[in-house]
Amino acid sequence: MLYNTGTMKKTKNNIVRIVVIFTLLFLIFGFIGAVLFVNRYYPVEHVDIINKYSEEFDVDRTLVFALINAESRFNARAVSRAGASGLMQIMEDTAYWLAPMAGLSDFSYDQILNPDINIRLGTYYLSMLLGQFESTEAALSAYNAGQGNVRKWLENPEYSSDGVTLDFIPFPETRNYVARVVDYIKMYDFILKLLGY
Repeated sequence: MLYNTGTMKKTKNNIVRIVVIFTLLFLIFGFIGAVLFVNRYYPVEHVDIINKYSEEFDVDRTLVFALINAESRFNARAVSRAGASGLMQIMEDTAYWLAPMAGLSDFSYDQILNPDINIRLGTYYLSMLLGQFESTEAALSAYNAGQGNVRKWLENPEYSSDGVTLDFIPFPETRNYVARVVDYIKMYDFILKLLGY
């Protein structure tokens, strides 16, 4: 049986062309899917503000990104049922207490939805907690459940074997919160490097 070499060549070229097209489409849609996934679940917003206050208050910026994601999913207008507001979910009393220490004069709580002010106060507070507690998990627990609770837990051998780290967090909400933020830190470390920030 004789084969037409010209026809065989065209068939091979068509197959190669189809494979290349499908590979390119797969890569393009995979990239778009990855971008949509990151934007949906790991937003990267307010980079300049986060960088500024992370540096000023000596806090790892991936921690700030992770905490904002856990607190508000980067919704600057978020208000919790308890009344905490903004990106970093700060209560009114806490905001007024933090404002002078964070260098804000003439602060009014109606400014709390301003990303610059909210991130400034929240990052300062996080810096304070990291200074008081020797572990990131304990500082995050204090951000979520209050400093008083964390001090009690650290003094209780049921929850802390060394008085510094928490072996067990008794509040399920806080336990889940800390685990979520720790996971987000790893993701943001990867994403920010990938995006070149």
